[in-house]
Amino acid sequence: MKKTIWIINQYASLPSTGMGGRHRDLARELARRGHKVTLVSARWTHLVRDNEAAEAAPDEEMFEGFRFVRVSVGRYAHAQDKKRILNWFSFAWKLTGLAGTLNERPDVVLYSSPSLIGFLGAERLARKYSARLVFEVRDIWPLTFSELGGYSHRHPFIRFLQWIEDRAYRNSDFVISNLPGAVDHMIGRGLSSEKFRWIPNGFSKADVDQCLPLPSEVYSKLPKDTFNICYTGTIGTANALHTLVKAASLLKDEPSISFTIVGQGSEKEALKESVTRLGLSNVFFVDPVPKNMVQSILQECDVCYLGLTGDSLFRFGVSPNKLFDYLVSGKPIIYGIDSGDYRPVEEFGAGLQIKPEDPVGLANAVKELKSRSKRELSEMGGNGRKAAFEYHEYGMLAKKLENVLLKNQID
Repeated sequence: MKKTIWIINQYASLPSTGMGGRHRDLARELARRGHKVTLVSARWTHLVRDNEAAEAAPDEEMFEGFRFVRVSVGRYAHAQDKKRILNWFSFAWKLTGLAGTLNERPDVVLYSSPSLIGFLGAERLARKYSARLVFEVRDIWPLTFSELGGYSHRHPFIRFLQWIEDRAYRNSDFVISNLPGAVDHMIGRGLSSEKFRWIPNGFSKADVDQCLPLPSEVYSKLPKDTFNICYTGTIGTANALHTLVKAASLLKDEPSISFTIVGQGSEKEALKESVTRLGLSNVFFVDPVPKNMVQSILQECDVCYLGLTGDSLFRFGVSPNKLFDYLVSGKPIIYGIDSGDYRPVEEFGAGLQIKPEDPVGLANAVKELKSRSKRELSEMGGNGRKAAFEYHEYGMLAKKLENVLLKNQID
């Protein structure tokens, strides 16, 4: 039976203003399966990439078969701006007004974190319509603030967020997460394990099929005729890309090896300064490319690199979007993350796993892969690509989500 589904994610976007991502892909696939889907987002977040487009965008629009709704909230400058907290409260409050503007009765309301405050608005909507309520955890708040930010669990705001988290586990009909080990934390907060399902991130086959070639100005910035290690994505503190630069320094006397960093972020200038200070000629920086060109970039690389800091929070597992881009590319992967029992690259036979923030280990992994035959590298990459299509294609993941939203189970 086809249903009316509301997906609420404050940070969701369309390609016109951001990157699209998980909820755009899941909304599209659910709509293809015949459901009436509405994806609700805030008009302004720190993840908006085109402010002019966001300003001009309509409050509602149809996109790829689903309705996309923008809720107007206050703007803030960056992720650490204190005004961001006001943005959370404003979004939660305005959610309650959707009942009078969307002109339909939802069968299911799915609210996605990380922001917890909006859950209160989503819960109120679900109760008003006697709809099924599903809570999705993509970052474990407020634990992240305590373990990474150093805030005391006794801080009044942290206690408030903790109350919401516990309430969400208690009052939701189901809880899902893209973090495979999150259930251990949730059970510790009172969640019944029967209410949990893991639905990882993935990739869009449509995006892969519609991949565009690189413009000449981008292609010209890529190293040629070397064994090229590539990173694509956000250049932030958590991504630990200083590890990559230090590994490049260890290999600076190997002219046949190069490193390419594609993306933008708060640490990019610091990385460039490090490269200059170390006198490295084997590290190349490329500005971000649209999602539909990522695979074209990766085809110019020999190995993909993915790393994070060694923070204990990652023990619950991770699900970075770039992992699935890498798997689909058919290139071997160096995975520098301690993600607890979740060891996807090792499990799939798609590359090498090393310790996080270990430049020596990374340099050794690069040399090991360079010593492998083309056949061996192709086999590793093929293993990853096969796993991506078997377990992480969004059409398949949408079927799992559909079963959670509508039937209390995953087949």
